[in-house]
Amino acid sequence: MAADNKKMAADCFRRGTEAMQKENWDYAIQMFMQCVRMVPDNLLFRQTLRGCEKKKYGNNKSGAKMSGMKLMGPRGRIKKGQLKKEWHLVDQACEEGLAINPWDSQLNADLGAACIHREFKEIAVYSYECAVEGDSNNKLLLQQLAELYESRGDYKVAVDVWERICRIDPNDGAARMRANQAATKQVIDRGGYEGADDTKGVMAPHEIAKRLNISQSGTADGPGQSDEADLQRALRKEPDNKDHYLRLGDFYKRNGKFDEAGQMLEKAVELSGGDANIREQVEDVGLDKMRKNIDIAKSRVDGSNEAKQQIKDLEKELRLREMEMLRGRVDRYPGDLRIKFRLAECFKEEGKFAEAIPLLQQASRDSRLEPRCLALLGLCFIQEKKYPLAKRQFEKAVPKIDVHDQEELFLEVHYWLGRLCESAKDLEAAEEHYGEVLAVQYEYRDTLKRLESLQGG
Repeated sequence: MAADNKKMAADCFRRGTEAMQKENWDYAIQMFMQCVRMVPDNLLFRQTLRGCEKKKYGNNKSGAKMSGMKLMGPRGRIKKGQLKKEWHLVDQACEEGLAINPWDSQLNADLGAACIHREFKEIAVYSYECAVEGDSNNKLLLQQLAELYESRGDYKVAVDVWERICRIDPNDGAARMRANQAATKQVIDRGGYEGADDTKGVMAPHEIAKRLNISQSGTADGPGQSDEADLQRALRKEPDNKDHYLRLGDFYKRNGKFDEAGQMLEKAVELSGGDANIREQVEDVGLDKMRKNIDIAKSRVDGSNEAKQQIKDLEKELRLREMEMLRGRVDRYPGDLRIKFRLAECFKEEGKFAEAIPLLQQASRDSRLEPRCLALLGLCFIQEKKYPLAKRQFEKAVPKIDVHDQEELFLEVHYWLGRLCESAKDLEAAEEHYGEVLAVQYEYRDTLKRLESLQGG
């Protein structure tokens, strides 16, 4: 069947090409659309189709007349397909919409997301490139595109996109860090470092180990034998170049060797004269090490109260360390709402609800964080005994939560709305919210017991 589809698609492509040469755009689009439906993972078919669609509208950047109204149908089908996770239907609806306006940024982004789920990575990259072309300052689209470039090993292009995000938002510390990481991956991926012409001035592996106070676990003399050996070889050649320590530190971090990673990054901090960005990487590795220790402790827990308390103590220590780190980063990057959100989460976990509330209110300006921010605000206001404010936050969160992608958040918000309505004697509303919970998860907390109690009463 696949072979037959490819054969028919080839015939349609030939006809479409002939129509395109005659500038018969409608027929060409019809033929190329058939190609896409029969062989949806072919990038050339998509690119040719999009080119014809743009030619049809004379490159006017807006598509058909009254395209907004005409796109209501395809957008509705896209939303429906996304909720059901029927990505082939999302793909088809996006193509229908792009035939009306091939420059529409959201349609291109939706198509890119659908193609990621369908594992059509090249088409996903192309679609996000088109989306960015239509909305060049959209940080979320740029982030998606950068991550796609990284996933297929195009680290140089990914660095350019991350740096573009930094130019749009100089306070985005996360993007700056991702740019540094992508640059490091680019060097590591290239591999095969060139060696010195001779051995003069090159530190031996045991000398490096002694200088850094780490154990030497086998090194290779020639390039290409292993990534670690190549990185160490480059370091031996230029022992005062901080970039080599950064790359080796990143290698160790990605392989879970946090002690070695920390030592390399500390050396890079020293050589850089105290670079704040590198210092942040040292802090991150320290937290990663603590998380690893907690995971090890959990795997060895024997069920005793003492062991459980030890894990709680380790988790509290991690939380306090992270809070200290995040406070500094909030001051350093006041415009980074994700950092504020994470710090607010830590405050809530520590019972510091009054300190969490203003951070959550600020972080809610990011539409991607807004549903979780509103839910956490509701929980914080409950702890502060400000119940009308809590109810208001939960009600604002409800229409912003996608039950398919954020099921736990959906359940929690409706559960607490039910509790608040029940306390306020609004029993009909309480039953409605409890019903929303039970329709998704029948055994969620004590929802069923509460609903039966209300109905019995």
